[in-house]
Amino acid sequence: MERSELLKEKIRNLPENPGVYIMRNAAGEIIYIGKAVVLRNRVRQYFNNSPKLPKVQAMVDNIADFEYVITLSEKDALTLEANLVKKHKPKYNILLKDDKHSPYIRIDTSLKFPMLEVTRKLRKDGARYFGPYFNGINVRDVVNIIKSAYGIRTCSAKMKPDKNSRECLDYFIGLCKAPCTGRVTEEEYAETVRKVLAFLAGKDNTAETLLQERMVRAAEKEDFERAIAYRNQLNTLKKLNERTVANLGNISDLDLFGYCADGSGAAIGVCIVRGGKMMGVKNFYMTDAGLGYGDTVAGFMGQYYRKDSFIPHEICLAESVDSAEALTESLASYAGHKVEITYPKIGAKKSLLVCAEQNAADFLSKSAAESKRKTDMTQGACERLASLLGIRSAHRMECYDISNISGVDKVSSQVVFIGGAPAKEEYRKYKIKTVEGANDFASMEETLRRRFARAAAGDEKFSDLPDLIVIDGGKGQLSFAHEAMLSLGYDIPMVGLAKREEEIFTVGHSEPIVLSHADNALKLLQRIRDEAHRFAITYHRTLRKTRYVSMLEKIPLVGPKKAKILLAAFPNFNDIKESDEAALCAIDGIDKAAARSVYEYFREKEKTE
Repeated sequence: MERSELLKEKIRNLPENPGVYIMRNAAGEIIYIGKAVVLRNRVRQYFNNSPKLPKVQAMVDNIADFEYVITLSEKDALTLEANLVKKHKPKYNILLKDDKHSPYIRIDTSLKFPMLEVTRKLRKDGARYFGPYFNGINVRDVVNIIKSAYGIRTCSAKMKPDKNSRECLDYFIGLCKAPCTGRVTEEEYAETVRKVLAFLAGKDNTAETLLQERMVRAAEKEDFERAIAYRNQLNTLKKLNERTVANLGNISDLDLFGYCADGSGAAIGVCIVRGGKMMGVKNFYMTDAGLGYGDTVAGFMGQYYRKDSFIPHEICLAESVDSAEALTESLASYAGHKVEITYPKIGAKKSLLVCAEQNAADFLSKSAAESKRKTDMTQGACERLASLLGIRSAHRMECYDISNISGVDKVSSQVVFIGGAPAKEEYRKYKIKTVEGANDFASMEETLRRRFARAAAGDEKFSDLPDLIVIDGGKGQLSFAHEAMLSLGYDIPMVGLAKREEEIFTVGHSEPIVLSHADNALKLLQRIRDEAHRFAITYHRTLRKTRYVSMLEKIPLVGPKKAKILLAAFPNFNDIKESDEAALCAIDGIDKAAARSVYEYFREKEKTE
């Protein structure tokens, strides 16, 4: 039976349950993952004769097979889809770069003397979070305003007020009320915290009044440097206040999603409103194979909101989406409170939605060229490399590197690129156990044996096999590594990249492939080779530092803390061994007794060696 007939037969037998479908190309690669309320209806849409967006048609033309997973509900399908997309990173799905979160201000009001801190992680720990801060508002500037106006502490010291201890510099320059030394009572400090919380919620103007008065006083005293600092803080306050959004009703926290598409790509702008202030717009570019607005926005939201995200009570969209009910259920389970999706047509929310759409449109026009460049360097480079080597795919690549110094602390690294980009969650490191001395060939054989043994044993972390293995080296290294792999019962395409001329060696060919240094396929091989080398070196240094700390701890009067101080102070371990007492004693944190002990320890070792 031909492939097209097999597909038709599978489509006829699809169930009418909710679930997730997984599309594969002729090489067996997952190219798209989607969710469905009714699997039969949704998957059939791809294969009917109706006109489709260019990206959708390109994806359909590449489908050679599909599979599906039935779920209990549409909500479960949404969750499974997001998890599978994150794991497999299919070519035609929305792929959000997992950037650091924007910074937030955190205040844990459960403490007796709460501190103000900056964090990028939101936790359900009962603390108050304010933010995120971006688009021209620097969180450090906001923190400095709060310290100047209110004197809340920002240190992490444990609060056991002791009037006999000494205050830190912040107290003497008016930035902290020093609860650590009892300079303020618990009740007075609680009032300070209340005002800070009100300020962050946009309900207290004390900061502006105080800073204005201090700026005037500093100018009168001709302390112009300080006056300028206060003026800058007032300017930051002005920026914050200008972002206040009126007529929002009872809802002061909102996310509004604007969408724009041009036939080849799409962009989504997320307008973020917190505490009644518009914090800014975050823009995302995607080349998505979804079936239009509803699928694209729903798929995006499935990845945008995570369990550690702040999810407001209200989310605004321009149009309805089929999976709105399942989305709200899923988001409510993450947020721990009710979440409502609304579609404003007039008023302040509609204006903010238009703002998000305008930002998305502007971002789309500027990002198309950059997206093409990135695609050429990643997925395009994978396709070109596969074509050059005559293999089915280079979507998942693994590269191995060995690191040691004179055969000591031998380690190896396994770096994984998926779709031409690093998949750091897939990286693995190995401490070589069976090889004596500096034998890189034997170390590579052990690494491959351990990697494939875990795969053969069914270890899920090693179950995904590469389409291509890259070895750092020329013909000799490639030949040895290939024979080692074959002996383990695997036959995966493998190449070697020789450093000096950057020549690509292939199995069974004496002459290398020589590419232009501007070729994206070569650049991809160089990136994965260099990343494997970096990862191996980093692991080797970590092991070596751990061994040196352990050695130094054997010296009388030197514990773990002093050992780390010594290693941080000297470029290498031999410098510690060769230093005299005076040089050791000059290090902050090393007293005379410890310095003498270190010096005498290594002098005694010299006598016995």
